[in-house]
Amino acid sequence: MSTTSSPIERPLLSAWFWPAMFSLMAFAANSVFCRLALKDGAVDAISFTALRLGSGALCLWWLVRLRSPCSGAAGSWRGGLALFCYAFLFSVAYLDLNAGVGALLLFGAVQLTMFGMALLRGERISLRTLSGMLMAFSGLIVLLLPGSHAPTLTSALLMVVAGIAWGIYTLLGQGSPRPLADTAGNFIRSVPFLAVCAPLMVFGAELRFSMAGVFFAVCSGVLASAAGYAVWYSVVRRISAQQAATLQLSVPVIAALGGMLVIGETLSLRAMAACAIVLGGVAIAVTAPRPRAPTQA
Repeated sequence: MSTTSSPIERPLLSAWFWPAMFSLMAFAANSVFCRLALKDGAVDAISFTALRLGSGALCLWWLVRLRSPCSGAAGSWRGGLALFCYAFLFSVAYLDLNAGVGALLLFGAVQLTMFGMALLRGERISLRTLSGMLMAFSGLIVLLLPGSHAPTLTSALLMVVAGIAWGIYTLLGQGSPRPLADTAGNFIRSVPFLAVCAPLMVFGAELRFSMAGVFFAVCSGVLASAAGYAVWYSVVRRISAQQAATLQLSVPVIAALGGMLVIGETLSLRAMAACAIVLGGVAIAVTAPRPRAPTQA
């Protein structure tokens, strides 16, 4: 009997590892762009969301037409709704949450959503995956909780729902046969949901624009969202929901490093130790062999 490991059992050598790293870097860049755009009122949350989704949809539509002129965007209305809920609620919640607590709530909700759905689908969770997940989550708590102020209940709930929406969006991509076309279709379908924001504008939501705010929102839409999400859909169909959930726990760590390098935020010795714990837990979880479905005799 051959003992050669399959590609999924050796993620550092597999086809999905480097695309996953690109996606995680894009997710972290999204956090940095969001902080840069929303801080000091450079742009309001509604405008940021509209520019982010609109620019991402236009970019992806153009890429799909360039790659396959005879085929259109795919995706689904469920994917579009999940994407809109995540993007809008994330932007609104971020106005009142500091970066640490917001990231903890978001990715904690993402992880619980995806692990819960994995259990409902009957996926087996290996002891190694569970150990890595718990290790990564404990490191994330060490990184984000000390020094944080208690968030308002409304903002905390908005961020939790945003995390649930992103978890659902990720799970919808697990069966994606055309990641680029599906991501384009989801972005295009997310734009009409912006009509939900109309009552907010009628009842006094103030729209604000600046060159810097628009620039960061478009960068978020085209670079961090459109490109990152399309590649992410190509990754999640190759790994388990458990591995996808745990991988995303590394995003706040990468975002913290990005905040230090780009925004000038400081990174304490405790934070660096917590980063090592999170990344170690992620490495343990994603190198666990993917549970195999039982074969028919």
